[in-house]
Amino acid sequence: MSLTLTPRTMPEINVDFRAPPPSPVASGRRSSVANDDVLSEFLESSLRVPDLVLPDKIFPKQRNLETPAKVDFVSLCFHEDEAVCDVVSDSMARIGCFQLVNHGIPRELMVSTAEAAEGIFDLPPGKRAAVTRSSEKPWGFEVYHAGEEEEMGSELSEEFVWCKDEELKLKMEGIWPIGYPNFSEKMKTLLSRIEKVAEKIHHVILKNLPIKFDSDADMIHQGHQLIDTLCCIFKYRGDNTIGRWTDSLKYDVIRMLIKGSDYSHSLGLHVCDGSSEFHIYSRKSWLSFRPEEGALIITGGDRTQILSGGYYKHVIGRPIFKGEKEDKTSMVFLYSTQNTKKNFQTNQKGTVSLGQQVILAIILNLVYHALIYVYRKH
Repeated sequence: MSLTLTPRTMPEINVDFRAPPPSPVASGRRSSVANDDVLSEFLESSLRVPDLVLPDKIFPKQRNLETPAKVDFVSLCFHEDEAVCDVVSDSMARIGCFQLVNHGIPRELMVSTAEAAEGIFDLPPGKRAAVTRSSEKPWGFEVYHAGEEEEMGSELSEEFVWCKDEELKLKMEGIWPIGYPNFSEKMKTLLSRIEKVAEKIHHVILKNLPIKFDSDADMIHQGHQLIDTLCCIFKYRGDNTIGRWTDSLKYDVIRMLIKGSDYSHSLGLHVCDGSSEFHIYSRKSWLSFRPEEGALIITGGDRTQILSGGYYKHVIGRPIFKGEKEDKTSMVFLYSTQNTKKNFQTNQKGTVSLGQQVILAIILNLVYHALIYVYRKH
């Protein structure tokens, strides 16, 4: 007899059951490496972040080593006093700078010219756009990239480059018709006096070099051809905030380290009467001193460094008006000369000497025989 399972005849099944619990996870397993302590020590030392000792400041502190020599212009350039010449040579070689007094340029002329230059920076941005520096035009307003002023502190200073250029004159008279003619005349008068002083200084410091040049060294002292002197005018806004002044100073240092000097020149003649400090920047040192009242600060340029065989230093100078409430203006005249020695070296670039021709002939002869040997082997 077959038994048919129906809902009534099916046996009662207990459906109340639970899945078995998961297998317990081991809290840890021993390493298969025999010396577990050595491995743990190695991992701990290799993954540990080293303790870094960072400098408190990005830039070194000002080094008040010494005040550059104070030199009398008449004794240096007219009497050519040997002791004075030695002082200038030593100062230019060690720090690339000295102070010039009794230079014969009226202080009133320097002050009035600097005051007349302040009007340039009152021009609105819309008018400045027509007179902006570029690779084709070395004169005009310096324009910073967007946001650079806030990040680097350059909003505390502005820069305008002036020279005796006809295009610059026409553009400036168009946007500043009343003030520019007066300013331009003062600049031309001051420039003529500055160039006379610079020419005499440049001649003396190269003439009294304590090192010897090659056979064409005498060309340095003659045949100077004056290149247009540029004048960089800086306006510093009055601000007593030390933090903002420090930011502006850092911007100048960064710019100097990256770009150096924007213009090749022989000497820099700085008109910065009233500055509290003067800073001399080079890639290896940073010197700060208090300038003599009414003195011209003379700094060595890249051309003079080359002509002196690296004996004289090329430095960049910046006046500092620290803690001033009123706006201040300074000027640096970048004096340049093109001498016959440089022309001589430039002209030699396109010629080949007799010795070079002999060496070239020997090389060609060797190459010819090598090619013949290879050809015969194949």
